[in-house]
Amino acid sequence: MRIFAGNGNRPLAEAIASHLGLPLGELNCGRFPDGEIKVQVQEDVRGKDVFVVQPTHSNDFLMELLVITDALRRASAARITAVVPYFGYARQDRKHEGRVPITAKLVANLMTTAGVQRLLTVDLHAQQIQGFFDVPVDHLTALPVQLEYLAGMQLHRPVACSPDTGSIKLAERVGKALGYDLAIIHKRRTGDSQTEVGHVIGDMADRDVVLIDDMITTASSMTNAIRTARQCGARKVIPLCTHAVFCGDAYERLHDVRLDQLVVTDTIPLKRRFADLPITPLPMAGLLGNAIQRIHTNQSVSSLFADLKTRPAKTGSAP
Repeated sequence: MRIFAGNGNRPLAEAIASHLGLPLGELNCGRFPDGEIKVQVQEDVRGKDVFVVQPTHSNDFLMELLVITDALRRASAARITAVVPYFGYARQDRKHEGRVPITAKLVANLMTTAGVQRLLTVDLHAQQIQGFFDVPVDHLTALPVQLEYLAGMQLHRPVACSPDTGSIKLAERVGKALGYDLAIIHKRRTGDSQTEVGHVIGDMADRDVVLIDDMITTASSMTNAIRTARQCGARKVIPLCTHAVFCGDAYERLHDVRLDQLVVTDTIPLKRRFADLPITPLPMAGLLGNAIQRIHTNQSVSSLFADLKTRPAKTGSAP
């Protein structure tokens, strides 16, 4: 087994390799003078089970993954698994209006054409994307890591809250596992990066509210939800998401809302400008490393999540 990485999230790839007790594979991924991607695999991979760690949160990183995969295929790797902690272009998973592409399917086709024989990913924005691939897909959830962190927090009468109707099931899973009550904020989308709050269901007064979503992109929805929870009397508001995409006006919005704390994972590396915000990145190397080991040894990956049962959460009282 060999672990390789592009430039999308090298620290995570190194942490995964360290978890597995392996050195990171030797690979040169650079640029030609005109900006085109230049790749050379610098070790023998003939007959090896190869894993390429590369989130695709930019066009460059998606192209790197495709070129690295092609290089490994032509170097006679026995099997190539793309470990894509964050799968880009997942929003465009259907034709919601006329004359638009289904880009998630296009990206799936590009990956398999390049030589990807298996996909390992985390918290897809739309679960049906698994069906766009004609190769096996292992879809992980970050919940084991997130629940362990939340269970160790001292929260006062905690509430699991969905910042929109699309995250209700995720909030329900967190609430059920930790014994939290449930609340829902209904939003109306007014543009690609603009939302407004409609209705609120549930009690947040004098309670610590955990806002749960799969990703934060421009932070419009999340910051509106934070303000709404505070208007409803929340004592503390803690947004929790898997993917910290953070683009557009995300920094300004998160800075202006004066976060209590924001909990994310390290599927995408944090940009430097966000270092002054109270953001806690949870490590995913252990979960991804265990999944890679199970894929390599042909064991069940879903069994990693068999113990997502109700667990007692630490609670505190108001000072």
